[in-house]
Amino acid sequence: MEGPTAGSPGLSEKPVPAAASPSLSSLGAVFILLKSALGAGLLNFPWAFHKAGGVTPAFLVELVSLVFLISGLVILGYAASVSGQTTYQGVVGGLCGPALGKLCEACFIVNLLMISVAFLRVIGDQLEKLCGFLLPSAPPAPQPWCVDQRLTLPLLSMLVILPLSVPREIGFQKYTSILGTLAACYLALVIVVQYYTGPQGLAREPRPAQSPSSWTSVFSVFPTICFGFQCHEAGVSIYCSMTHRSLSHWALVSVLSLLACCFVYSLTGVYGFLTFGAEVSADILMSYPGDDVVIIVARALFGVSIVTVYPIALFLGRSVMQDLWRRSWCLACGPGVLAEPSGPWVRVPLTVLWVAVTLAMALLLPDLSEIIGIIGGISSFFIFIFPGLCLICAVNVQPVAARVRCCLEAWGVVSVLVGTFIFGQSTVAAALELL
Repeated sequence: MEGPTAGSPGLSEKPVPAAASPSLSSLGAVFILLKSALGAGLLNFPWAFHKAGGVTPAFLVELVSLVFLISGLVILGYAASVSGQTTYQGVVGGLCGPALGKLCEACFIVNLLMISVAFLRVIGDQLEKLCGFLLPSAPPAPQPWCVDQRLTLPLLSMLVILPLSVPREIGFQKYTSILGTLAACYLALVIVVQYYTGPQGLAREPRPAQSPSSWTSVFSVFPTICFGFQCHEAGVSIYCSMTHRSLSHWALVSVLSLLACCFVYSLTGVYGFLTFGAEVSADILMSYPGDDVVIIVARALFGVSIVTVYPIALFLGRSVMQDLWRRSWCLACGPGVLAEPSGPWVRVPLTVLWVAVTLAMALLLPDLSEIIGIIGGISSFFIFIFPGLCLICAVNVQPVAARVRCCLEAWGVVSVLVGTFIFGQSTVAAALELL
């Protein structure tokens, strides 16, 4: 899907507006994509391997999903170049019409809000375990009030997360993304090493081979995969921030990022599942002894990893709120008077509002596993459905060879159907679990 040469009936692309101010290198784009995907889902992959019935079925589902995950990112880059928009919701609205654009905005806000809540919940759990290790107390005695996550999590949000979330451009996140990626890789390495050396205080027993109980158990891992590979929402913004924008180059960035992410996720899922089997927790770190120094270091570094990925989700959610602000202000005061949505007087209050709302929800949320299925179901819109619809619309906007157009439209239809199935299956399963 590179731009056509002279006389070729290929796919052409429209230049992205200069307002996008591209400043992101290819390596920075790889790290931001990689860090966007290496989030809280890393803790849930061993549990997903157990739900799927073992390593083989889960790994096959992951490989099939990887094809759609990579194609979805490439499609989003192509759709952004055709539409000339610089945000995910702008691309969907520009190619598929204002009705689907508003649906995309609603799903975008809900999905990123729930993802941010999940991130804060993971950070709070890790903080609680770390404080329990640093300030131990006898079992009958309660923990000191100063280590309660109702105090530590708001302090961390105000002192660390909020300053990291205020910057205007997503390109700033390339510096923190490198640190977060290394922290996530350390967690995967610890899980592999602990499998061979044996977690302290854990009795190792031979575990019989498992097989999936039904076909629904195999498909039940799709929400966790969608929740784990959570980078498509950032795809358009990252593509439009790159200094070297061509679809072949973007495809290479997407493939490298997701292959590296798949490698880390697979190591974590396989070795975490083989270590604990059916007793694996939805949060793999909760399955290890709380006094193991190596696990404590892994908790601290993984907390750093989630702290660095939270601002990316906030940036994307804030972009939708800024678009809503722009439209609302124009309707109320007219197009001549506009407070710049990206300016500090709008950007900072929206950032504070986002952090405050997600923090309140995280403190009230009883269990992280209850919302993973819902997040995975909504994520199928951004990984499968919206990219498929954008591809179908984009190939009809510009002249494309008939055979190429038929193939791309067929792939778009397949993506929409697969995404619809995953959304329905995961949403129903999550609702049944909640009830």
